[in-house]
Amino acid sequence: MPNELRVFDLPALERAIAATQFVGHVTHLETTPSTNDLALQAALAGARTGVWIADQQIAGRGRGRHAWHSPAGAGIYMTALIAPPIPMQSALALSLRVAIAVQSAIVATTPFTRPNEIDIRWPNDLILNGKKCGGILIDTASNPARPNQPATLRYAVVGIGINLNHTTFPAELDPIATSLRRELPNHLELRSEPFTRSVENGTKCLPREPLIAAILIALDAETQSLTANLEPGTPDLAGISTWITGKRVRVEARDATPGYTGTTAGLNPSGFLLVKGDDGQLHTVLSGGLREP
Repeated sequence: MPNELRVFDLPALERAIAATQFVGHVTHLETTPSTNDLALQAALAGARTGVWIADQQIAGRGRGRHAWHSPAGAGIYMTALIAPPIPMQSALALSLRVAIAVQSAIVATTPFTRPNEIDIRWPNDLILNGKKCGGILIDTASNPARPNQPATLRYAVVGIGINLNHTTFPAELDPIATSLRRELPNHLELRSEPFTRSVENGTKCLPREPLIAAILIALDAETQSLTANLEPGTPDLAGISTWITGKRVRVEARDATPGYTGTTAGLNPSGFLLVKGDDGQLHTVLSGGLREP
């Protein structure tokens, strides 16, 4: 990747997010093992807001400790620290709202539309034209429950990875992964000219700042929305995700639970996915590991 991909305009990003909780709390690094680890260290030290962005992660991880492919400057590797005062039982709703925030940010800054192009695979994978282009990993901690009151969220470490300018992937990932840049040839032009940056020989890349700003603005709005409604519940995913109802899926085996196939049948009141299994049973999926059969 050309070094120009590492160009990052932090002052411009700060100006763009001036109305959010994150302004003045953004840290940009060239290389770090994991932005999630930095956010967790800050949270344990008492911080309750912040954003860490790296040009490259050397120990980034996805769900299930899977490694995240993160070549220098090619993608968005960031973590936001938030602490909305919500019951812990709303934590899954928070996960879904982060996915919605990222999806809406991509729609706002690129020509991709939802859900037929940029889709959410429950609970928080971003799928672009059938391949994964982004993932979200959230670690939470709770405050102790008080008498007659539920436990509340102490903080949430929200890791977000997006394949932005990747042009190639390792052989084992290429059939299942893509990037925003790889999918853009399907469109005649970008929605806004400022969303491109020349790197060399007239080649265009997608700068990180506009998309990161859009993500943080959307995340701030979703967090405020969740905080304003302390009743447990899930956001409406109609028109946002094709994976919630009527989708043939394979639920991967996890721990001692065997895998199975079936058709998605909506969400329960807590936001967990329901799948009508081919065995005739209605299953509740408690975590990720969803694939097309």
